[in-house]
Amino acid sequence: VRLVGRGAGPASPSLGLLRGSCQGNSVERKIYIPLNKTAPCVRLLNATHQIGCQSSISGDTGVIHVVEKEEDLNWVLADGPHPPYMILLDGNLFNRRVMLQLKGTSRVSGLAVAIAKPSPPQGFSPGLKCPNDGFGVYSKDYGPQFAHCNNTVWNPLGSGLSYEDFDFPIFLLEDANETQVIKQCYQDHNVPRDGSGPEYPLCAMQLFSHMHAVTSTVTCMRRSSLQSTFSINPEVVCDPLLDYNVWSTLQPINSSGKVDAEKEVIIVATRIDSHSFFWNIAPGAESAVSSFVTHLAAAEALHKASDVHLLQRNIMFTFFQGETFDYIGSSRMVYDMEKDKFPLRLDNIHSFVEMNQVALRNASVLWMHTDPVSRLNKSVEVQVRILLDILSNSSVGANVTLQEAGYSQPLPPSSFQRFLRARHIPGVVLTDHRTAFQNRYYQSMYDTPENIQMQYPEGLSPEETLEYVTDTAKSLAEVATVVARALYRLAGGANNTSAIQADPKTVSRMLYGFLIKMNNSWFQSIIKPDIKGILGDVPQHYVAVSSPVNTTYLVQYVLANLTGTVVNLTKEECLNPEKTPSSEKELYEYAWVQGSLEPNSTARVPYCVRSTVRLSKALSPAFELRQWGSTEYSTWTESRWKEIRARIFLVASKELEIITLVVGIAILIFSLLTTYFINAKADVLFSIPRDPGAVAY
Repeated sequence: VRLVGRGAGPASPSLGLLRGSCQGNSVERKIYIPLNKTAPCVRLLNATHQIGCQSSISGDTGVIHVVEKEEDLNWVLADGPHPPYMILLDGNLFNRRVMLQLKGTSRVSGLAVAIAKPSPPQGFSPGLKCPNDGFGVYSKDYGPQFAHCNNTVWNPLGSGLSYEDFDFPIFLLEDANETQVIKQCYQDHNVPRDGSGPEYPLCAMQLFSHMHAVTSTVTCMRRSSLQSTFSINPEVVCDPLLDYNVWSTLQPINSSGKVDAEKEVIIVATRIDSHSFFWNIAPGAESAVSSFVTHLAAAEALHKASDVHLLQRNIMFTFFQGETFDYIGSSRMVYDMEKDKFPLRLDNIHSFVEMNQVALRNASVLWMHTDPVSRLNKSVEVQVRILLDILSNSSVGANVTLQEAGYSQPLPPSSFQRFLRARHIPGVVLTDHRTAFQNRYYQSMYDTPENIQMQYPEGLSPEETLEYVTDTAKSLAEVATVVARALYRLAGGANNTSAIQADPKTVSRMLYGFLIKMNNSWFQSIIKPDIKGILGDVPQHYVAVSSPVNTTYLVQYVLANLTGTVVNLTKEECLNPEKTPSSEKELYEYAWVQGSLEPNSTARVPYCVRSTVRLSKALSPAFELRQWGSTEYSTWTESRWKEIRARIFLVASKELEIITLVVGIAILIFSLLTTYFINAKADVLFSIPRDPGAVAY
């Protein structure tokens, strides 16, 4: 029994204030205060184990204790008289050392983490020191000296915290006001007095995040498969991480056919997903957004060149989803190419250029990484050398300097590695780091716009912020310009490249939309009317299990906007291009988009965009092949759950709860006895007396 009010002492002013905002008179709303701006840690599984967090099936409850310095942990781990505790943990203490202490005790029932502001200066990366280890190209059979990051530890700050398994719930508090309410409730009720434990009532928290899947992907997929086979109402317990890759070509190709065997294609690639410890909190400013925004800007710059239709080689712009989780998107595209399920074959690939973390450059240097193993082949070495020379020459006169990382240096974690597993392809990966990542917040909630030095003047309106050209945007536009010019040369272009120039204003818009506010006027104008609901406020780039996610949609429509053509078709013709003989439906995709608002009006001016932008499935081949224990392909799944929620309330002492229960039972028994006796004597108690003046005949 949870008590507030007279029986449990007065509620704190802060609780009363928050409760007042919860409309309704139900008993639950008078007792509990929901925490609405939270993000849970959920359970993910692969072929061998489970990671993440979960609560018990009915949620976990504990008395709140605020931990703002490590000494505060003593109360939770040893001294406090009211275990189990729900800890409100300062973000600066959210690290592997502290978490393993809490993991090893039964005195902790859950954790609420307050975001550290500013970001922890020492850095914070809950990812692995060797990302995607075992799923790249290096193994005991290929470059064993580079396998398992033996030569270079790419993410030295990686604590691996995201890959631990916790048997209690952990939530992120996204709203500073809710964090303050919890702290105030703690101050009013839970602060130890004179070295002894606080008196009841105490402020408590309850977290619900029970996960249905357990053990591994093999176990949960088998259970789901059996349910689907034999049950009328199957209960699926986990889902594969999946989405779509976005791709387009400089010169149109028949998407339903096959590119001629002699036709060469240059692949330009980036990832578009990120990850952090908490579900759907994946800002990915440096780890993903900086590179795919640069990629988009380079694609726009190339499409503006006048002679692209004459180039000897085609260029394919590719944006991979799910790369954080053992290269889901790139491994699927390679698989489809090998199985002739994609317009291109691996033999069509002339070379490969990948952008991977490019925003945090030292002295404007961009590093070119190549694979030392494939370069032992003389023909590959010649082509790689040409590729490096073209890239270096394209940076002459620019504010970007390209340098080789070194012949003995292996490739960093990259999509290119999945293509190398299938075939020796000349390629280069461009990064802002020569060895270890410059990014101190890789795969964390702190990989935000501030991490890549995005700064805006104070007082700007949302529209002014969208159009404001930051130094970061100028810097990334310079990288995009160099890459676009190099790709033009690599594709056989012979004209002067000075006209190929990425637009810093476009880069600014993209950075604002993908990092600060998706629901902005530019994004609204370039998407279809029926998907305008994807435009949430705070962008996140987690791959998820329902697809396409908003990042995929937006990359698709931004790429179509930057590289496509506005065509004079009616809405009916645009939505059904196969009915228009000149539409060349096999070569192009058509989209009827919302368009911009008319001046001084709420009406929009929609139009039709023709482009070569398409989607291809980013689902690991392991699930197509039903090889859930695969070591060749990604096997990551996400557990299902029924509810995710958090709430706080005042809890009475056990003694008072027992007294209340006993009194309640006594009143119930008394009521039953009273009812019984009244019912037994009803004829006496409720008989109608005779009228004395009545005459009987």
